[in-house]
Amino acid sequence: MAEGLTARQARFVAEYCVSLNATSAAIKAGYSEKGADSWGAQLLSNSKVRAEIAKKTGKVFTKLEISAERVLGEIAKLAFFDPRKLFESDGSPKQLHELDDETAMAVAGFEFVELFEGTGDQKHAYGLLKKYKLTDKRASLELLGKYLKLFTDRTEVTGKDGGPIQVRTLSDFYADAAKKP
Repeated sequence: MAEGLTARQARFVAEYCVSLNATSAAIKAGYSEKGADSWGAQLLSNSKVRAEIAKKTGKVFTKLEISAERVLGEIAKLAFFDPRKLFESDGSPKQLHELDDETAMAVAGFEFVELFEGTGDQKHAYGLLKKYKLTDKRASLELLGKYLKLFTDRTEVTGKDGGPIQVRTLSDFYADAAKKP
């Protein structure tokens, strides 16, 4: 059992690391279904529980070699992928097994269709249609832009006639009320 945690808290941590759903983890750890949502929130606010979750997820990330740098690197590869890498110098598409790893990871799907003409004994193949579907370059660029805070949403709020916002405290209201007859 994790140090400083009760058996149910330790079970909650284990279940939460699987589902990332606090309510579901609380139920599986033995807390009542009726109050599972509040138990889940309460457990996630417990510093010992949070520390154990961070420790366990950190181990998983280390084992899987997941890091912020690696994730950003993969997103950057997709964002800056050059589709010309899919083709030979003569313009013909490369075979799938000829694609390097970076090019292959940018392919979200593919379709190869053999084209036929004629019917019956006269039917024969006359071509091959190859379609590559690429990952969404725009989505990858947006993720990088958000990470770099290039696209921060800002809302400008002004007061009357575009002037500054007038801020009044409760004391101001009491003072005004005291001045009125």
